[in-house]
Amino acid sequence: MIIDFHTHLFPPEIIKHREEYLSRDHWFKLLYGRPKPRMATAEQLIASMDEAGIDASVAFGFSWRDMSLCRLGNDYVLEAARRYPGRILPFAVINPAAGDEALAEAERCVEQGALGLGELISDGQGFSLRDDTMTPLVEWAAKHRLPILLHTSEPVGHQYNGKGDTTPDIVYRFAERYPETTLVLAHWGGGLPFYELMPEVRRVLAQVYYDTAASLYLYHDTIFSMLAPLIGDKIVFGTDFPLISQKRFLSRVRRLGLPSEDLAKILGDNAIRLLRLET
Repeated sequence: MIIDFHTHLFPPEIIKHREEYLSRDHWFKLLYGRPKPRMATAEQLIASMDEAGIDASVAFGFSWRDMSLCRLGNDYVLEAARRYPGRILPFAVINPAAGDEALAEAERCVEQGALGLGELISDGQGFSLRDDTMTPLVEWAAKHRLPILLHTSEPVGHQYNGKGDTTPDIVYRFAERYPETTLVLAHWGGGLPFYELMPEVRRVLAQVYYDTAASLYLYHDTIFSMLAPLIGDKIVFGTDFPLISQKRFLSRVRRLGLPSEDLAKILGDNAIRLLRLET
């Protein structure tokens, strides 16, 4: 089973009226203020999966600051999951800065089938991983054995729209504070997995996974063969569709010559275990 752990969906009305939403969210304007960045509906995701040979995709809406927009996106993703059961695996986007409102929305979405929270973006949504803002959510997620997907960025390298300040040192301290919560760090955790060569770091990050979203824009392909022997049980394949073609990314990974066992873990087995789909 092949699972894409990182895809974005938008309700058709937001795609149609894209210009109207640019003034409502700074991060949305930063990422989608130009016409080139693509936005996708559930139908387009399913068509892409069929073309690429992907069985299921974890999908979520945009990481809005405004909780009403988060709910709009969540409703669309949850409805899409009902239309395509087993193929679209819904996550819920909330803004932790909204406090009780965010927790209530998380509970609502999980009751309707959400399998986790994310993608949460502290830079865009205006909350911090350095304080106690996330405490109620991470404790609730740990209690219900739900993963939280966090946007992370590299502290070095080229600049791009969407590169924020949630770097490995910040995420490491966050994971250290909440060892019982399962975290999935987008974009290879901004390079954090390389520090798992340090035994004490590896112990702290025992419940931390890494997705490969946007890897084609960030890292040389050898990152897969370098990290598979170290953290092969904690890598989940993610494309960042529609930013990157699922077919293109999957084909690229398959051509890397990874051992079949490592490839199977990355492309699906780890995600199945993480999301407890086998039960």
